[in-house]
Order: sequence, then structure tokens, then C-alpha cells
Amino acid sequence: MAKEFDVCIIGSGPGGYAAAIRANQLGLKTAIIEKKALGGVCLNVGCIPTKALLKSAQVAEYLSHAKDYGFETGKVKTDFEAIIKRSRGAADKMSKGVQFLMKTNSVEVIKGKGVLESASEIKVLDEKEKETDRVKAKHIIVATGARPRELPSLKFDGKTIIDSEGAMTLAKQPKSMVIVGAGAIGVEFAYFYHTIGTEVTLVEMQKQILPVEDAEISKELEKIYKKKGLNILTESTVEEVKKKGGKAQVIVKTKKGKETIDADVVLSAVGVVGNVEGMGLEELGVKIEKGSIQVDRNTSKTNVDGIYAIGDVAGAPWLAHKATHEGIRCIERIAGKNPPPINYENIPGCTYCQPQVASVGLTEEKAKEKGYSVKVGKFPFQANGKAVGAGQTEGFVKVIFDEKYGEWLGCHILGNDVTDMISEAVVARDLETTGHEIIQAVHPHPTLSETIMEAVAEAYGEGIHLGTKPAK
Repeated sequence: MAKEFDVCIIGSGPGGYAAAIRANQLGLKTAIIEKKALGGVCLNVGCIPTKALLKSAQVAEYLSHAKDYGFETGKVKTDFEAIIKRSRGAADKMSKGVQFLMKTNSVEVIKGKGVLESASEIKVLDEKEKETDRVKAKHIIVATGARPRELPSLKFDGKTIIDSEGAMTLAKQPKSMVIVGAGAIGVEFAYFYHTIGTEVTLVEMQKQILPVEDAEISKELEKIYKKKGLNILTESTVEEVKKKGGKAQVIVKTKKGKETIDADVVLSAVGVVGNVEGMGLEELGVKIEKGSIQVDRNTSKTNVDGIYAIGDVAGAPWLAHKATHEGIRCIERIAGKNPPPINYENIPGCTYCQPQVASVGLTEEKAKEKGYSVKVGKFPFQANGKAVGAGQTEGFVKVIFDEKYGEWLGCHILGNDVTDMISEAVVARDLETTGHEIIQAVHPHPTLSETIMEAVAEAYGEGIHLGTKPAK
């Protein structure tokens, strides 16, 4: 006999578990079906464990520059196994936190794989594809996330050619690595492995690393990493990987011709594809294109009544915070609320290498392509007292405003731990705050965050600390 609920969510990542909690708050009887660990990719093999790895890399950098801060240390030895163990510990702790939240919010957790039999009924299968449970729900939300995209020329074998999950659970540290794809995932792993001593080559087919970011930000980050000894090949593609003796020969087509790179491991980080297979979606007529479930972005509804999709499985941007907001908004509409639609033009992106990259809105190039006449302001961290005192002056803040109406079009930051700074721009853009209001708002000193105000002041010719001439 099927268990009956108001809402059943398939998948317990940041979108799924947030939707479940909000459903309980609004009085809806709710279940979550999850075949793996609670928390999804983000908590278990994505956002959280990678940040633990990146923190270890940052500590390694601190130790290597201890003399700059007045300390003498001996040679620092990397314990790769301990680094991985710490990362897994962080993931486990957060997953247990989700278990606690499900219990305290009276959300029934059903272990297994959810397969839709209709728009209101789901069968639950175990690892052997045997039915273990059956659920009926008035509303079904698909929140199954995404997985690394596999290229024909880079078939994952879990040893020589790995995906991002494999990169954070390797048994031993590779001496050399080729990373294919210089988006956020590729750049983060490049920073981590290079910093702890692996020889890394980063290959990107576009003109710049972090292709979606502002060109000036990406170029400066590339300059910083090349100076640190990271091998970066842009406008390049991997044509073939030859495996021999447990190692790889990577044939790369570059601007200068073909190049062969020997590596212990090849990490493919060329994007993701939604987990849509084997769930009965196509049999019910749910529209799927290029590995993503097609939805109405205002409601998260699919083309089949009673079925919704949120998060990575519903397409770009593939970000945990986007999934969370979609889950909450979806539930609120199901409950009869009238929440404002998500502004997909104001979702921040963050890359957690060091220096970090954080951005929201249009790049300068995109703004000009859209026909805006722009005011651009930039402020370097080397002119910021807090950054100088911390000995971390790499990078800058860049802001872009519409010259005619003063709309804040974009904010792009490169610097140490700047992912904690971008929220000011996100909120200000949501509130349609003008540049002059940012300038007039008193920012604390000395802080890294005051560089945003300084950059805005530069855009309007009112900068104090760079010695630039005021606008006429």
C-alpha cells in the first residue's frame, strides 16, 4: 500500500532538503526519496568537501610564506591522506546535519531510487532494482541534481581519467595532473593540487580561464597563477589520451601546434549533465532537452501537471544557492503563497581558489554588447589597508554602471576570500540601489568590503585613495 503525502521530493541536495523543510513549515506532509547520502552532491562530493581541500591548500600557502609574517619554520611536509580525511569529515558532518534537520522538521526520508509511475505515484527501488516502497503525492518535485559530463575522448575509468568526485577522493597525491576545463571546478582543483605540490597543466578551449567571468578578472588570475608556476593552455583542446603503465600521455592541440603532456592523472572538468535517466520522466512525457528538465522558471513546473523540477537537473546556472531558492519558491507556490520570482540575472557566482573570484550581473563586455554606455570603476587591494596588513594584496574590485540611469549592471571581484563580499552587490542590485547611495553609505574601515565603495567612487570620479582625477 502506498504512503500518501502532499509533497514528495526526489533528491536531497540543497534544493531538495530546503524544499522539504519549507514544506513542513507551511503545513505540508512531506517525504524525500534519496538513494545515496543526504545532502546530495554539494554536501557529499561537491561544495563542502572541496572547500575543506581548498582551505588546506590555503594553509599550505600561509606556511610557505611564514617568514613574511615573522615566523621561522622548517620544511612543510604534505600529508595527502590527512587532507582527504579532513575533507571527508567535513562532508560527513554536514550530511548528518541534514539528517537532523529532516528529523526535527518531520520529513520522512525514504531510502532508494525514485521512479515515477504517474504524475502522482512513485515506486522506490533498492540497489538491485527491487521495489521496496511506493509513494503517492499531490505534488512531485524532481531535485536529482547533475553529474560530471563525460566526453567521448575522456571516458572516466576512476584511475587515470577521473571526474571531480574522483579528484577529491584519490588514494595518493599524483605527481602530475592535466585538468581539462578551466571553469570554476577546474580552476579550484588546479589551485588545490598545484599548491600542495602536484605539477598541474590546465587546458581550456576558450580564450580565457573562467570563461564566464569578466575578461580583466580572468586575465589577472591567469597572470597570478602562471607566476606561481601553474601551466595554463588557453585556446587549446585535448585530442587524445593514451594510457600506458597506469599513466597518461595527453595530446593537446594548442595555438602553436600539438603538444604531448605526460601525467599521472587526467581530470575532466568540462561541465555537468542532469540526472534525468531511469526515472520514468520520458515515459510520462516530461520535456527534456540536452540533459535538463524543461520548466517554467517562475513556477518550476514541467509540462506535466503535478511534476516540478528544481536545481541542477533543471539547467543552468548549476549553483547550490540557485537550487535552494528554487526549492523554497516552488514550495511556497504549491502552498498558495505568491512569492516574487527569482531574478536569474542577479545570481552570484563564486570560485573558491585563492585569490577567489566572485561576481554578479553583466561583465563589461556583455554590458556593451547589450548597448549600454557604461561607467566602470576599479579599486586594487594593494591600496586597501586591511589587505596590506594581511599581506594579501592580489586582485581588485570592478564595478559597472549604466551611465544614463545609474543602474548597477555588474560587480566582479578578484582577491583573498572575496566570495564573502559579493552579497553587498547582490542586495544592492535587488534594491535598485544607485552608485551614489553606495558611496554615501558608511563602510567600516579597515575592511576588505570597503573596496566595493571605493570602486564605485572611482566609477563616478569621486575616489579618494587612488589619486585619480575627478570626472568633469
